[in-house]
Amino acid sequence: MRVLYATAELAPVASVGGLAQAAAGLTAELRRQGVDVDIVMPDYGGAELAEQSSHELAVPAWAGPAGVRVGDHAVAGRLHLVSGPGLARPHPYLQSDGTGWPDNDLRFLAFAQAVAALAREDPPDVLHLNDWHTATVLAAFQVAPPTVLSIHNLAYQGVTTGHWTSGMGPRAHHYEWYGNTNPLSGGIALADAVVAVSPSYADEIRTPVGGFGLDALLRFRGAGLVGILNGIDTDVWNPAVDAHLPTTYAVTDPAAIAGAKTANRAALGARCGWPDDGVPLVTMVTRLTGQKGVDLVAPVVPVLAEIPLRLAVLGAGDAALAGALAALATDHPGSFAFVERYDEALAHQLFGGGDLYLMPSRFEPCGLAQMQAMRYGTIPVVTAVGGLRDTVPDVDSRADGNGVVASSPEPVAITAALFRAARLLADGDRRVALVQRLMGLDWSWRAPAAEHVDLYTRIAV
Repeated sequence: MRVLYATAELAPVASVGGLAQAAAGLTAELRRQGVDVDIVMPDYGGAELAEQSSHELAVPAWAGPAGVRVGDHAVAGRLHLVSGPGLARPHPYLQSDGTGWPDNDLRFLAFAQAVAALAREDPPDVLHLNDWHTATVLAAFQVAPPTVLSIHNLAYQGVTTGHWTSGMGPRAHHYEWYGNTNPLSGGIALADAVVAVSPSYADEIRTPVGGFGLDALLRFRGAGLVGILNGIDTDVWNPAVDAHLPTTYAVTDPAAIAGAKTANRAALGARCGWPDDGVPLVTMVTRLTGQKGVDLVAPVVPVLAEIPLRLAVLGAGDAALAGALAALATDHPGSFAFVERYDEALAHQLFGGGDLYLMPSRFEPCGLAQMQAMRYGTIPVVTAVGGLRDTVPDVDSRADGNGVVASSPEPVAITAALFRAARLLADGDRRVALVQRLMGLDWSWRAPAAEHVDLYTRIAV
């Protein structure tokens, strides 16, 4: 089976959020399971390909000129990198001031036309589209290949002005949205199958609260909308061989885990100027957005010393949130630290040295960090939304509990959850057993990829 997989991001070529990690993980595992996957993404510039060839693509005048270079990337394997109007930029979506490129609509609608051109040149058995950036591919076909559309975050729909539908193709009318153009709405209507990135998220986006205006359309899809939980790259996220950790540790050596975690926590504490006094460490590696509940951390910080816990946050994004966290770190240096950037090595160290991992999300389509944390024996403290609900049952409510679940995305509930988590840490035998079990859970892409293969097989007949 041959799949043409279209995405705006792919780690490590261009990586902004969970889409990049999910695209890389799924496609790599699909290839391991025998699927012939052609990955196509925008050519943002700078990616080196071996054995490269290139050719022009037949696209409408407004979407061109367009071309594609094809070759082997050192990490991602075989890639199709599309050049087109405005695609080559230092960041896929954002200017240096954090605002979106003003021509993002042209950039990604033109990219979608180039993907359609590739699919016409060599029709795949299945076309797999991801999020709004590729959803308008289906406008360009009167009869499209069997198509899957994955929704990684329904909040981002790419809504733009209505004039675009005049040049998108024979099925452009499906993208008309109250006088505007909504790439995601048309993709949902036209795809043979729609995949949400967790079962609970598939349920949530069918509701007015979680549907961001598309809930009725998603309800109409019925069984055509399914939820398949994402996985993580268990080779990259492996504390037994993680070169970023001061001290590595493995689930196969239970006696060494506690000592290694303590050593890693001490190294992080020294970096933050904290004494090695045994106070448990809570960590967060996150985009600074309201979705992630970052603002809910501020009211919790003043009570950390009473629990007692310390909190270290690594992230970048919204400037106002970053400023608020920086001020908190200045006001509470003994219990709170903040690093404003994304730092791959430090991210791994926060997973490997944390006792608890905090995810106070308001909504979470899947979430990868909670699975990465569990892989490192770091107990998640989460809200009961989306993929967090599917991956983290509460330890005080279920025998198979994986972490501590706050009753709501509110500061009081998050504080209460942290108090419960601290009590869990203080129960040595219970903590050891839980950490051992968390590290043994399989969050790899094997099962999710197999579910995708089953879905491809059903729609391709």
